[in-house]
Amino acid sequence: MHPFALDDGRIHLSTPTLDDVDAITAACREPGMAEWTVVPDPYERTDAERFVLEEVVPGWERGTALTWTVRESGGPPFVDGRGPLLGMMGIGLDDGAPGARSGEIGYWLTPAARGRGIGTAAARLVADWAFDVEGAGLSRLVWQAYVDNWPSRRLAWRLGFRVEGTIRRQLVQRGVRRDAWFGTLLPDDPREPNEPWPADAPPSGRTT
Repeated sequence: MHPFALDDGRIHLSTPTLDDVDAITAACREPGMAEWTVVPDPYERTDAERFVLEEVVPGWERGTALTWTVRESGGPPFVDGRGPLLGMMGIGLDDGAPGARSGEIGYWLTPAARGRGIGTAAARLVADWAFDVEGAGLSRLVWQAYVDNWPSRRLAWRLGFRVEGTIRRQLVQRGVRRDAWFGTLLPDDPREPNEPWPADAPPSGRTT
């Protein structure tokens, strides 16, 4: 599968390149990034180079892991119609038969993107493409996050994911298994919350 861009006039998604290495490095060194993702800790510039060359490029070539940078789109002062890197979106695809494939969405955002609806808009772009028969034609999207990663859950909730439950020791983070929330989104599901926000969620003024 060849890399391609997605753009809705506000959000621009494009394939990470070596030109993004410094921005990726800075983002992955932000406090909290290591806690909720599987990025190396500490994070070095060589880790960003390895990510682009050994994960992004082969993922697109094989059609198994599709990754986009998240930027705002627009005119000047943006370069080539896009702003600075604000996050990352990706879909890992299984090898199911056509019409029955499933994908898992993943994402992270820089502090500059949080609380502005950028993550939700970017994830909606990816989800709409993933379900389109002219896109990946998936039959479902899966979302997983370590328990208590409320910002990730809020984005998934806003997009319409239904949280099916908590799976004990579901995900491995640097050799340690952690409990995870598990949610699904189907092609015909509305791209809006389908269930009340959990009453036990911690109060927060920030949304994704």
